[in-house]
Amino acid sequence: MQTFTPPDGRWHPDVLGEDFEQRTLPLGVDAEGDVFATLVRHRPRDAARSPHLGHQTIGERVFAGWDVLSVHGWNDYFFHPHVARWFTERGARFFALDLRKYGRSIRPGQTHGLISNLNEYDYDIAAALDAMADDTFDPRPAKRPIEEITSLLSPARSRPEPRRRLALLGHSTGGLIFSLWADRHPGRADALLLNSPWLELQTKAIGRQVIAPMLELQSRVDPHNTLPSIDLGFYNRSVSARAQGEWTFDEQWRLPRGSDMPAIWLSAVLAGHARVAAGLDVRSPILTMTSAQSTLSTSWNDAMLRTDSVLNVRDVAERALGLGPEVTVVRIEDALHDIFLSRPRVRQTAFAAIERWAGGYLR
Repeated sequence: MQTFTPPDGRWHPDVLGEDFEQRTLPLGVDAEGDVFATLVRHRPRDAARSPHLGHQTIGERVFAGWDVLSVHGWNDYFFHPHVARWFTERGARFFALDLRKYGRSIRPGQTHGLISNLNEYDYDIAAALDAMADDTFDPRPAKRPIEEITSLLSPARSRPEPRRRLALLGHSTGGLIFSLWADRHPGRADALLLNSPWLELQTKAIGRQVIAPMLELQSRVDPHNTLPSIDLGFYNRSVSARAQGEWTFDEQWRLPRGSDMPAIWLSAVLAGHARVAAGLDVRSPILTMTSAQSTLSTSWNDAMLRTDSVLNVRDVAERALGLGPEVTVVRIEDALHDIFLSRPRVRQTAFAAIERWAGGYLR
């Protein structure tokens, strides 16, 4: 039986083990009961264990002074400790948000992922940012004695610390949510990193325009109407250590064949796609990463072990160019839908791409 951390405003041990903690964020009540989001943080207990922490110069630690907030996609939650460690080793404070009714946040009797408008996630994100602002952890290495002396002699020592910059890291539906949020909240985020963001329906705009009115009507007639999952389990097969992948995760929180989709949720997603298609105006630098190729099929193909088997990557890349005036698109050879769950060599390529981009855009 799953246990839940109390919403007491405190950090508690997380399922990811040492160096990870979680905090429950109350979001009020809806028709299914109390609603929560869950914020996870990576807080290294021993910087000496991390080969980069404390041993790089500030210039080399490209995310020094940054907070990174990560959000997952549909039928998903945060189980990526290697991603958290990569960012903290480069100077960031890393946080991940399990949205309401996903992963650590879902409660018995609640419908997986149920929401009527993607704007409702503003409350989840606001609660996460408030909790992050309260966190006093500083990942910067301790000052050496000469630096301490210099700071004491400097008249600037009484100046307040500059605000930490914010990078949003969104995967799949999380990439859509963060793109729309950044457009509605100009100036709040300083960078947007998108990992295979779901920016358009797989049947493209014409399919969306046909399906959306029917879904909207269904949602008005019966807000609790659900559509059967069309997930055949191929993506899970490429990811799970119980099949042909290398990752272990809680299969109650990340179902091997997905879950039924609330019609009202899918209607909200298609409305988000329509807003993206009309063009957004995110003014912060944007990095969009996708696999180099897609394999979308109703039967298993070994190519699914090295391609995106969920989204059409060409459509994603095309839509990404309409998110704002400063967009970089990187296509990663042999990457899965979640690039950070790909094989080690592919992950290294993706992390190197982030570091190159950050070194040019974020300093």
